Amino acid sequence: MPSVGVPVPRKDAYDKLLGVSKYIDDYNFDNQVYVYTVRSNCAYGKLLGVDKTEAEKMPGVLGVVTYDQIPGKNTIPLVKLDEPYLAEGYVHFHGEPVALVVAETYEQAEEAAKLVKLNIEPLKPSLTIEDSLKPDAPKIFGEDNICSYFNVEHGNAEEAFKNDTRITHVFEKEYRTPYQEHAYLETNGCIAVPGIEDSITVYGSMQCPHYVQDAVAMAAGVDKNKVRIIQTTTGGGFGGKEDFPSVVCGQATIVAKIFKRPAKLVYKRDEDIMASSKRHPGKVLMKVGTDDNGKLISATIKYYMDAGGYTTLTPLVLLRGAVHAFGPYKCENVHIQAYGVCTNKVPCGAYRGFGSPQTVFATETMMDEISEALNINPLEFRKRNGFRIGDTTATGQVIEESCGLQETLDKASKKCNWEYKWQKPSEKKGNIRKGIGMASVFYGVGLGAGGKAIDRSASSIMLLQDGSVRVAVGNVEMGQGARTVLAQIAADALGAPYDLVNVIETDTAIIPDSGPTVASRTTFMSGNSIMLAAKEMKPRLLEAAGLLLGVSADKVELIDGQAWIKGKTDTQKVPFTEIVKKLYAERMQPISYGWFKAPYTDRNPETGQGQAYYVYSYCTNIAEVEVDMETGTYNVTKITSAHDMGRAINPQQVEGQIEGGTMQGFGYGTTEEITHSPDGRMLNNSFSTYILPTTIDAPEVDPIIIEHRYSEGPYGAKGFGEVPLMCVAPAVANAIYNATGVRIRDLPCKPEKILGLDK
Repeated sequence: MPSVGVPVPRKDAYDKLLGVSKYIDDYNFDNQVYVYTVRSNCAYGKLLGVDKTEAEKMPGVLGVVTYDQIPGKNTIPLVKLDEPYLAEGYVHFHGEPVALVVAETYEQAEEAAKLVKLNIEPLKPSLTIEDSLKPDAPKIFGEDNICSYFNVEHGNAEEAFKNDTRITHVFEKEYRTPYQEHAYLETNGCIAVPGIEDSITVYGSMQCPHYVQDAVAMAAGVDKNKVRIIQTTTGGGFGGKEDFPSVVCGQATIVAKIFKRPAKLVYKRDEDIMASSKRHPGKVLMKVGTDDNGKLISATIKYYMDAGGYTTLTPLVLLRGAVHAFGPYKCENVHIQAYGVCTNKVPCGAYRGFGSPQTVFATETMMDEISEALNINPLEFRKRNGFRIGDTTATGQVIEESCGLQETLDKASKKCNWEYKWQKPSEKKGNIRKGIGMASVFYGVGLGAGGKAIDRSASSIMLLQDGSVRVAVGNVEMGQGARTVLAQIAADALGAPYDLVNVIETDTAIIPDSGPTVASRTTFMSGNSIMLAAKEMKPRLLEAAGLLLGVSADKVELIDGQAWIKGKTDTQKVPFTEIVKKLYAERMQPISYGWFKAPYTDRNPETGQGQAYYVYSYCTNIAEVEVDMETGTYNVTKITSAHDMGRAINPQQVEGQIEGGTMQGFGYGTTEEITHSPDGRMLNNSFSTYILPTTIDAPEVDPIIIEHRYSEGPYGAKGFGEVPLMCVAPAVANAIYNATGVRIRDLPCKPEKILGLDK
């Protein structure tokens, strides 16, 4: 039977279960040194000097490295070149790296770091979006602290609010969202190993090995052909290992180059939370005009994103958030303005959903507020306004195919018995009150028009003499099941048994730059490149099979590990392993390559109009809650989650992604936030104070798979890995409102907000 569409076992399951998989902290090299980071003790200040004297006298300490010793450039190559590997001139946030202590053991490096004295002249920090936008704010970035701006203008929203007589109701609200910590099980870490001819090899936990290759070359001051990046088993990423490994691997490289020894830099949890990138806090100002029937006619949105002390990936995150800011709803006039604002806090980067969960919370809460005011059931309101084939997005893109939004609404609502359970808040009585709320989302697959220059993917397929298959791709496995799904695609595309296919971990010496493992693009991009490689290889396999069967290649059928003469399945069959052996015996080429370029996208930089993404995935979440009106405490009892991902290559893994992503979105909506002291110090950089939901808190999750196949996807698949997180928080907030009549417009949904004690 085929592999695609079947819940085959995960390739890495048993190794992880048995503890065989090696994570970066399991690796060690002869003559290895250890690195510990000395960090700024203030949020904003002028760096006047670093006193290394006492630290360098400590036992086992080899030296303390500062910016002036970096062999290459002191610039991390991300979107804008504003962040250094080690602070130079000024520090921009509490915890910014200033120096690297190098010692024979981790403990020696950690102890010595306490003796490094930083001479920093403190300056008044800007800790909020509002503070940074004041005229007298410190200039963290440019003249106005705005590191990125995007405009999306469809129709003429401002004119419509003034003159469109159909607009009979206008709604204006402000919504806020907090930082969110990735909370991956494995912290950031790497080992940089110097080699012959000035080369460097870095082993690490990461999402984007080719990003890291750029960073290592920059830090070391060498050409990229001297740099090899090998991804080790990665214990979770969720976006947190897209940009930040460039920092860690660059710093380890600096040490390895200076001391000419392997350098190991692995974070403990408190350091990882304090220093690594986070989800951007958001502020959304939304104004929406409708007619009496709830038709959306005009909307203006101002989206402010807190970038933190440096730009990192903010321009890319902000663009996606802007494109998706009005959600999956048709509206004639939409004007979205998005601003990335630098503050003196930890820099923010990629996080599952990539700038969209902030605006999704605002839009989906607003949709509920409108439906409540107009006395329209929230389900009916979304069905009236939600996308169908032929509708136009806020960027002017016509939805031409693979649009399952309406089916997600129908199936989720029927599965949870929405019509029976939904009642107006005014009808709820008693101390323990039940509520139900929904939220929907659409999500552009891939890097889109903003990242089209790097939206490509490479793969290779190598047949081994024993008949097994080795596949190499440029995207990585970080726990999401990519190696399994891609092996399924390769198996069916070749006609090979799934058990014989192995997708290896990413190595920049083996495969060209295939772009980052982000944007729910791995199945689509690497899957398509694998299919192209298989298309190149398949004729050779058919020719070899034909030689064994005594017929020409065009007379051969090869499916699921066996070949036979077309139309004669009851006669001789040749196993895949024998076909490969014949291919080798005939000296046919046993390797093929695939190179896939993403489908067409475009964007007008002035108006934001164009084909923003080549296809979208869709989801509807329905949350059910029970609230104690005396204490404000509540339980989320169930979340029904319906997803259109085009095609479920592995249904079991799809359900697992829905369950895992739902829990991350649940945490975002209910408990998770980063807090800072008045002077900018992070107050809760541990799992004892940063509150994550546990299995005890977890609601029942009911996943629903919907398949509206995409013509250009591998076997019809789109991407969907990020979508399960994105609209859980507003569904929970809407359910709380339905139970209590209390509207929460700033996350997380705390009991004190339900009781009105947060004023």
